[in-house]
Amino acid sequence: MIVLGLESSCDETAVAVYDGARGLRANRVYTQTDLHEIWGGVVPELASRDHVKRLAPMIEAVLRDAALSATDIEGVAYTAGPGLIGALLVGAGVATGLAYAWKVPVLGVHHLEGHLLAPRLEADPPAFPYLALLVSGGHTMLVDVLALGRYHVLGESLDDAAGEAFDKTAKLLGLPFPGGRALAELAATGQAGRVDFPRPMLDRPGFDFSFSGLKTAALLAIRAAGDAPQARADLARGFEEAIVATLAEKTRRALAATGRRVLVVAGGVGANARLRERLAALAAAAGARTAYPRPEFCTDNAAMIAYAGHARLAAGERGGLAALARARWPLGELAAPG
Repeated sequence: MIVLGLESSCDETAVAVYDGARGLRANRVYTQTDLHEIWGGVVPELASRDHVKRLAPMIEAVLRDAALSATDIEGVAYTAGPGLIGALLVGAGVATGLAYAWKVPVLGVHHLEGHLLAPRLEADPPAFPYLALLVSGGHTMLVDVLALGRYHVLGESLDDAAGEAFDKTAKLLGLPFPGGRALAELAATGQAGRVDFPRPMLDRPGFDFSFSGLKTAALLAIRAAGDAPQARADLARGFEEAIVATLAEKTRRALAATGRRVLVVAGGVGANARLRERLAALAAAAGARTAYPRPEFCTDNAAMIAYAGHARLAAGERGGLAALARARWPLGELAAPG
């Protein structure tokens, strides 16, 4: 089965084609960073309008990249949520319209399921079951991935996601958008141990996270640090270390509790080099291996949506022609195909 996948949940317009026989045939992503940079964050209405502008030309380009025509497409998958409702509706409308015109099945895909399955696009895909740390701008959670559609959420952020904390602290430091990457670059020039931030919720049992208090601590530290470049770099290093240490310790506990031998790290923050180094070390100590999507599949992309949609469509699941868009969609509501 050859599936066209569309992603438009936030500020990336993405299109991909996944072929059950040959794997990923083509993939393109357009990032709206320049559009939103002047505002210091994503403006939902601007994001939606840009998706409208770019989706159709990108679909044509991806079909050319894959050496396919519309008649070769046997199914369409799109991100149905969670995300920005206007942006989601653009992708949902285009996907259902194409499916109706092409007379092929269509399916709305859960964005987080795409992230959880993204490492399975790689040459050495992790087999079910595995433990996943999903850490991005909008979500931070530990998930026991049992099979397609069978996800047990062990813990999640009670307030801000780790990626959101990175971005907002970077904005407080006056760093350019997107802030997480800029903060990591600044932290690389800082000295460890000079600025110590709390490790939230490590003194409590369970696997939940909380980063709002850490963000407040960063605000106070930034005001006290002033404009000295080295002080700001040391602060960024301390902030990054606090988030990495918190994520790593919760993940270590989850590996011990589940006994899983594969740790999947997904989402945009999963590309952070310091986090990857720490997680690889703790997984090795637990007798487990780590699996990551390639860097371009850590952030939002359509390859993971096409893959997840293909897996469900090939298993017989079908969606309707009513465009599905859910700004909030708990992962626990998903079920296995059928």
